[in-house]
Amino acid sequence: MLSNVHIEALSSLPPLREVISAHGLRAEKSLGQNFLLDQNLTDKIARQAADLSGKTVIEIGPGPGGLTRSLLKTHAEKVVAIEFDPRAVEALQGLKEAAQGRLEILQLDALQADLKTISEGPKVIIANLPYNIATALLLGWLKDLRESPGCYDEMILMFQKEVAMRICADKGNKTYGRLSVISQWLCETKAVMELPPAAFTPPPKVKSSVVRFTPRPPESDAPAFDVVEQLTQQAFGQRRKMIRSTLKPYQEHFEKLGLDPQSRAEELQVSDFIKLAKNLP
Repeated sequence: MLSNVHIEALSSLPPLREVISAHGLRAEKSLGQNFLLDQNLTDKIARQAADLSGKTVIEIGPGPGGLTRSLLKTHAEKVVAIEFDPRAVEALQGLKEAAQGRLEILQLDALQADLKTISEGPKVIIANLPYNIATALLLGWLKDLRESPGCYDEMILMFQKEVAMRICADKGNKTYGRLSVISQWLCETKAVMELPPAAFTPPPKVKSSVVRFTPRPPESDAPAFDVVEQLTQQAFGQRRKMIRSTLKPYQEHFEKLGLDPQSRAEELQVSDFIKLAKNLP
């Protein structure tokens, strides 16, 4: 629980640029690192989550700890920061001490980490994701939500703007695709913030967006995640072709489900893909 003592300890920390300089924490392109140092912005990201009281917040790629500081200023019971870069792990030690038991740092490859088992109780993922692995991470967590409903209460995640647009796109939109269908099948998605390149150190070449994922109630007859993933991959793999071509093995189900064989994948609703997936053997 956040107290005045915690607030004072966090307020006494050195500026993030000093932390970066002291630990030689130059952002590495190979690790997808772009540091967000503006505390006003990181505070705003942290506020996008619902009430965090009694919850564990999991952060991926904290770097020097800008967003981590903002998360520790919330009423979260605990923050677990997963960091691959040993330089950043070392740079976070002062913050860990100031957090007085509320910050745990795990040096792990996030792609290999099982976030479901990191702590007991309700969990929320809030992260400025390394852009080179952001989509792979998201698909892994969406699979967790399908296979272990309720494992995450919410996800507040930053992506390149074009990826965020794909996640939130409606049918008929040119950015609507596999990521849109899978994300919106399992969660309500909403882009809640946009950040310019200048907000980061070093500035990336693209704009960034924060997306809020609110898990949907589980369906008792939901298809397997891998089935939906394979189906959408086939459908959007050649997106200009009609589904009678891209989904030819499944065309016996089109009429029963009210699907026009001459439709293209981008014209099908999320529910159409899920209905089709439920009818596959």
